[in-house]
Amino acid sequence: MLSLLLPALLAIQALAAMEVRVPEQPVVALHGSDATLHCSFSLAKPFNLSNLTVFWQLTDTQQSVYSYSGGRDQLQYQAERFANRTALFPAQLGLGNASLLLSRVVVADEGSYTCFVRVHDYGSAALLLQVAAPYSKPVLTLQPKSNLRPGDEVALTCAAYGGYPEASVMWQNGGGQNLIDNVTTSSVANEDGLFSMTSVLTVVLEANSTYSCRLINPLLGEEGNASVTITGQNIAFPPVALWVTVGLAVCLLVLLVALAAVCRRKIKESCEEARREVDSLHASW
Repeated sequence: MLSLLLPALLAIQALAAMEVRVPEQPVVALHGSDATLHCSFSLAKPFNLSNLTVFWQLTDTQQSVYSYSGGRDQLQYQAERFANRTALFPAQLGLGNASLLLSRVVVADEGSYTCFVRVHDYGSAALLLQVAAPYSKPVLTLQPKSNLRPGDEVALTCAAYGGYPEASVMWQNGGGQNLIDNVTTSSVANEDGLFSMTSVLTVVLEANSTYSCRLINPLLGEEGNASVTITGQNIAFPPVALWVTVGLAVCLLVLLVALAAVCRRKIKESCEEARREVDSLHASW
């Protein structure tokens, strides 16, 4: 019985002798910044760095990211896109720190990384790197911009650029109600993998209406918002109402001129009649 248990106990002891630990939660790095992929290991007994091997690779493609062995870097098989962008922390290797410093993070770096450590025993663990980039402040535009009338169909466009990953855009009216109908949202990635987001909301114009768009980055949270208020002052009179107003103004002006002419004539006639009465009185004396 003991002979059956001994191999199992030795295997458990070997597994316990090399424990490699990485973060359980994804590592989020900002585009263009440096990121530390944490990896630590523990041994039951002291070791010499010349016996230490640390190897980092992409989990899915198994491309070599960084390799350390025999007390120095071993980069002959390193993938070209990681050249001059990776390093360990040499002073902390003896303390069980096999973390990798990845410089100038780009969108293409996103993915799963496996940390391999070997001294007398062997162990490995994988972590997930996610890349995030903040978007520019959203800009909201109106089309058409002028000659607007109540009932017109208007397109509101909310745009932001230079972010990652793809953001969601939320539209609301002045009362805080979410607007989900007649919304079209699209994204285009540039050569660096960063997105430009464009969302168009089509509405029927009403006076004194407020519309806002909110941009939400799934990794960084809400990044910004923009709003526009369309008041009665921004809406032109309909042509019919304009001509009616002009016509009434002209009629009123003509009426005032005619009234002034009539009053002047009446006053003149009254003056002449008074003069004749005065002349007749003088003649009778």
